Amino acid sequence: MTLGRAAAAEAIGTALLLAIVVGSGIMGERLSQGNAAVALLANSIATGAGLYALIVIFGPVSGAHFNPVVSAVSIWGGRLSAQHGVLYVLAQICGAYVGVAIAHAMFALPIIQISAHIRPTLGEGLGEVVATFGLVLIILLALKYRAESIPVAVAAFITSAYWFTSSTSFANPAVTFARAMTDTFSGISPSSVPLFVGGQIIGGAGATMFARWLLGGSPRKVTEPN
Repeated sequence: MTLGRAAAAEAIGTALLLAIVVGSGIMGERLSQGNAAVALLANSIATGAGLYALIVIFGPVSGAHFNPVVSAVSIWGGRLSAQHGVLYVLAQICGAYVGVAIAHAMFALPIIQISAHIRPTLGEGLGEVVATFGLVLIILLALKYRAESIPVAVAAFITSAYWFTSSTSFANPAVTFARAMTDTFSGISPSSVPLFVGGQIIGGAGATMFARWLLGGSPRKVTEPN
């Protein structure tokens, strides 16, 4: 598989993920008639189901990272070169913004928006540390022992983390940046983005160090695209 095709898979996969997250949030909010719990339930189920499908189909092409933290962890673990990782991250960020724009277009909303949904508390920042720590730890341990279970394990964890974390589990800088551009149910104010991304970086780094200690070394390496 060529690097160009892998990067395209990351871009399209991340775009579809954001279309799912934002689109299901809009639909859930409209149909729930003001019941936030019902809207979040719809949002979390749609996101988990969609994420599972995307990892299954794009995993063999690019590894289905869809997440700069996951790509950074892959670089750290020697499974992806830094140059390839940079291209992955650029593809993820661009794809994320396209996915948000597509969701807006589907629901006849203004394409360009800025979120007013402020998430300012340290507790929500801690929620992102926990969500990203759990996500990365699941990926690294599954990669070592049960790689075939990664799609269902990641999807199940993200679905549950929507509910048990105070931040509703963004766990992804590309997702966080893009969701600052939607003033809908799934949005986050740009002023809250640094807190969330900082928590994600801390959580990802902590999980990587813990997994290396727990496993007594790096998870197994995989062949990266040419």
